[in-house]
Amino acid sequence: MPYWMAGKHKPATIRITIEPGKRGGQPCIRGLRITVWDVLGWLGAGMNEDQILEEHPDLEQLDFQAVYQFAAEVGRKANFG
Repeated sequence: MPYWMAGKHKPATIRITIEPGKRGGQPCIRGLRITVWDVLGWLGAGMNEDQILEEHPDLEQLDFQAVYQFAAEVGRKANFG
């Protein structure tokens, strides 16, 4: 199944794909070679969504919601202690 959480049919999270051999199997946005972690890293470095969209025109505004939802779900599953 190429789409993360496809069975749950969340509109944003079906935009996140995981494909063996692409970016080391990391979660990517809509099959692009841009990972969830790339986007979070750019945001963490101080870029805003508009700046990221300007530098990466293949991305779409709805991709950010998918990134946030994916990160929240992964964070909920993490064991920090």
